[in-house]
Amino acid sequence: MLRSAKTGDSKSSWKVLIMDKVTVKIMSYACKMADITEEGVSLVEDIHKRRQPLPTMDAIYFIQPTKENIVIFLSDMSGRSPLYRKAFVFFSSPVARELVSHIKRDASVLSRIGALREMNLEYFAIDSQGFVTDNERALEELFGDEESSRKGDACLNLMATRIATVFASLREFPFVRYRAAKSLDPNTMTTFRDLIPTKLAAGVWNCLAKYKTNLPNFPQSETCELLIVDRSIDQIAPIIHEWTYDAMCHDLLNMEGNKYVHEVPSKTSGVPERKEVLLEDHDPIWLELRHAHIADASERLHEKMTNFVSKNKAAQIHGSRVGSELSTRDLQRMVQALPQYSEQIEKLSLHVDIAGKINKIIREMGLKEVGQLEQDLVFGDAGTKDLINFLRVNEDVSRENKLRLLMIYAAVYPEKFEDDKISKLMELARLPPDDMTAVYNMRLLEPSSDTKKSSLPFSLKFDVHKKKHAARKDRPGEEVTWQLSRFYPIIEELVEKLSKRELPKDEYPCMNDPSPTFHGTSQAASVRTGQGPAPHSMRSRRTATWARPRNSDDGYSSDSILRHASSDFKKMGQRIFVFIVGGATRSELRVCHKLSTKLKREIVLGSSSLDDPPEFITKLKLMTANELSLDDLQI
Repeated sequence: MLRSAKTGDSKSSWKVLIMDKVTVKIMSYACKMADITEEGVSLVEDIHKRRQPLPTMDAIYFIQPTKENIVIFLSDMSGRSPLYRKAFVFFSSPVARELVSHIKRDASVLSRIGALREMNLEYFAIDSQGFVTDNERALEELFGDEESSRKGDACLNLMATRIATVFASLREFPFVRYRAAKSLDPNTMTTFRDLIPTKLAAGVWNCLAKYKTNLPNFPQSETCELLIVDRSIDQIAPIIHEWTYDAMCHDLLNMEGNKYVHEVPSKTSGVPERKEVLLEDHDPIWLELRHAHIADASERLHEKMTNFVSKNKAAQIHGSRVGSELSTRDLQRMVQALPQYSEQIEKLSLHVDIAGKINKIIREMGLKEVGQLEQDLVFGDAGTKDLINFLRVNEDVSRENKLRLLMIYAAVYPEKFEDDKISKLMELARLPPDDMTAVYNMRLLEPSSDTKKSSLPFSLKFDVHKKKHAARKDRPGEEVTWQLSRFYPIIEELVEKLSKRELPKDEYPCMNDPSPTFHGTSQAASVRTGQGPAPHSMRSRRTATWARPRNSDDGYSSDSILRHASSDFKKMGQRIFVFIVGGATRSELRVCHKLSTKLKREIVLGSSSLDDPPEFITKLKLMTANELSLDDLQI
């Protein structure tokens, strides 16, 4: 898109890039300002603001196909003195026919258009295997207390359009499977909430059908699988403490997106300087450690530091003795003494600093005890008495951690809402009213079938005393190396079942009738798992930058990991896309990376948003607080 204006008759190589609020966000997720400048863009403008005329320059418009945007574009480029020499227009999603004819009617503009294309890029890449549709209010609009189907439908339509652009840009045509609405009682009406995955699947299917007809090179038979579920399949994953380095950074360090503020000793005065760093894929140490357990990450960082010091005599002189802890001041001296290694030392010291901060918070807040109880509640090794005991003994536990424990309890024991047990526990924990709202709103995310199960009178089994009340079972063959890493999100089970063709068709039906190229169900089924005569994707698989060996023990060879980036995706089976309506978690993103290696298929996670626990809790509170806005609520 950015290179489109490089035409032979172009007098100037510099151009202007014009975007709207949504497309500027898409662009910022995909590339940095330096990347844009490198492609010859000297100025980035907002379409909705007054702009200076630059009649000698070409302009690239990357905009949503709305009537308002098109009216502004036409006024920019029409008449005797247009703002720019030539316009190259790219729409983020399919444009309506009447809007195209609106452009065609203006003859003065037509001759000034260098390109008019649908880019089909209306999603936000959060990582090499994750994207969001940026529907931040999806929980409130779809699961909220006051069901408004008009608001809900609008939210799902936008989500469907954006999900479909993922498949259009990757030239993938999926089998669309979704979690069906369950109703145990035929007399019970299914609610809007029950039908969310069904409605979204239908919306995505409609968009894909149009692409299949209108988009050149779009596959005509299925090349991958898409599974659509919503947040009710797993209420625990967004709340429980996830003990990996990435999740801990975002949960405990008040980061703004991926931005971390790091204090470095000043080169001149004694006052430390504040430096903003981005924890992203371009940092090889981050890439290597982000999905590691925090204890493992800390150990590996210590190893890297020790190895670096032992291999560099200058580092030993300017640092401290091998084996003893290095202070930030020592690291600064090392940077000055070893300028050739300054980048590696700075990256290492950044991560040593972050891991140190996280470990300090874990100790000060007693998080290991909180985490142990969370996992025990989920796996049925602790119950109401243990929670009461914990709340009585540990009065100094933070308000947020008490709230998270009670929310997990509410998810494991939804029936306790009926007998007031949960409200008594909230009184014991001394939770303020808005925290109580968050616990009560967990009920809005209960799968409809579960609430009915708990009220059936004959569900008692004869071995009732032996049976654990658990929301998760330990997974066979999964080794738990690190304490508190026993928990796993439900999508891990679902994706494995989908890959093995064990996902029940009645619970997870498929929108596609078997494509006409496949005769007989056995063949169609084999295509679903990437075995048998599977059609391959239309585009070449790019190398995954995250799948890397763990072989960089010394302080400065993490970047060698980038060179060893696995090219296995080229040999992998068909992709699996999982979309979660209502927000995904970092544990779910981690599981997709883990399963890609295990199943030898690239697993891509999509969601309406990516939420860390504090954000998710704020959104839960908003589900019934119509008069409040996100800014009013802080936990």
